[in-house]
Amino acid sequence: MAPKQPITSEKGIKSPLFSQAIVHNGTVYCSGNVGIDPSTMKVVEGSVADRTTQVFENIKNVLEEAGSSLQNIVKMNIYLTDMADYAAMNNVFLATIPDPKPARTCVCVKELPGKTDVEIEVIAHL
Repeated sequence: MAPKQPITSEKGIKSPLFSQAIVHNGTVYCSGNVGIDPSTMKVVEGSVADRTTQVFENIKNVLEEAGSSLQNIVKMNIYLTDMADYAAMNNVFLATIPDPKPARTCVCVKELPGKTDVEIEVIAHL
């Protein structure tokens, strides 16, 4: 069995607490991403749509570093702190994620890191 390979993108969120992604047996497991601008390490100001756009940019960068892409996402888990943000998040999702859309879950949670309002994690193939 091949060992797991950590992925680190200079354009991704850096943390000593987790790998940006792990590649194992042709699959990329991306950690949850929030709307942090990697160049400032600060949460993007504005709307949930602005932060969702940043989340997908962060995910895209990590997937590309791993040799994958947004097109290769097979599973996505979305966490929102307010389901009133569901439509705004979906508008960004529909404009960003190519067809066929991945299998997906979206749940409402009490709180997310950094007091942000959206976090997304994905699994993709190489």
